[in-house]
Amino acid sequence: QVQLQESGPGLVKPSQTLSLTCTVSGGSITTASYYWSWIRQPPGKGLEWMGAIGYSGGTYYSPSLKSRTSISRDTSKNQFTLQLRSVTPEDTAVYYCARGNSIVTTTPDNHWGQGTQVTVSS
Repeated sequence: QVQLQESGPGLVKPSQTLSLTCTVSGGSITTASYYWSWIRQPPGKGLEWMGAIGYSGGTYYSPSLKSRTSISRDTSKNQFTLQLRSVTPEDTAVYYCARGNSIVTTTPDNHWGQGTQVTVSS
């Protein structure tokens, strides 16, 4: 059973870069044909898919966040990482990592991490 766990700072200052890591256990992030996504949920709002990295290393981003987002991976550690640049308080959200069979994943299932709260505040 694949398990995912998000980690990173819970508080980020405005204009800084938010960095989160997802550690995967029980399966490899290079296994075909899965996609490894980052999704967030701001307070009082719905889930927003941010981007994904595929099993072969290709990256895909939401058009609305593409200019500020980078997703990378470390196959030796079986981890993938989100970087969101120039954050504002509007980036405050619970951030999830997930595995999906398609590039865009927005339906929670048992291949999602538990989520981590990130607050952007000075």
